[in-house]
Amino acid sequence: MGITLFSAGEIARLRRAGRAAAETLAFVGDKIRPGIATKQIDLWVREDTKRRGGKPSQLGYRGPPGTPPFPAAVCTSRNEVVCHGIPNAQEILLPGDIVNVDVTTELDGFHGDTSATFVLGGVAAASAEARHVVDVARRCRDAGVAAVRDGARLGDIGAAIAELARAEGCSVVRDFGGHGIGRRMHEDPHVPHHGVRGAGMRLKAGMCFTIEPMINLGRAEIDVLPDGWTVVTADGRLSAQFEHTVLVTKDGCEILTLL
Repeated sequence: MGITLFSAGEIARLRRAGRAAAETLAFVGDKIRPGIATKQIDLWVREDTKRRGGKPSQLGYRGPPGTPPFPAAVCTSRNEVVCHGIPNAQEILLPGDIVNVDVTTELDGFHGDTSATFVLGGVAAASAEARHVVDVARRCRDAGVAAVRDGARLGDIGAAIAELARAEGCSVVRDFGGHGIGRRMHEDPHVPHHGVRGAGMRLKAGMCFTIEPMINLGRAEIDVLPDGWTVVTADGRLSAQFEHTVLVTKDGCEILTLL
């Protein structure tokens, strides 16, 4: 497994890419509201990414063999969609919906990756279940980030996430995880969102990867729709996700997608 340890110059470029992605996500977050189509989010991401001098990393991305290239600049995953939702002109956001917006920006040859789940119409419009799964997903991401430091193990990240999700009555999707990121959107290592403390690869300062737990209100099992991309909960219950790109440092980590 070839894990990159980034140089100071490369880290500076990773910071710029991470900040650009975070700024585009914030731009969308300020504009998203009930009544818009998820396709509008795709248009906003294309517009804002270009304005910042970047390119959407996801547009045309090739997944597993036989899967068509991803047709959009952003993933929009609504309600029971776990991840990789494709923006659609016919999919209209409604009050009380939750939708994850996943932005990845390539800037100057490096990538930054971040996502957040938005509650449409504000918390007053959402069900208690929707508010709960969104809150737990955010806290699970933060618990995973808090476990990162030089000398820690990958299993420490996954264990922190899974323990919190389980305590809150939620489940963690195991079919997907975080990933290394740098000159390519997806690099080694794979970062599971479940694990055993003290197990797995040892982290070293200079590594860069995403932490992006997908938290389900019901069971962890998922299905993939016929489009080859859209992942949904097998039981049809809600799912939420938050994501940061993090750089391992000697005394912890630096969050590259935190504004």
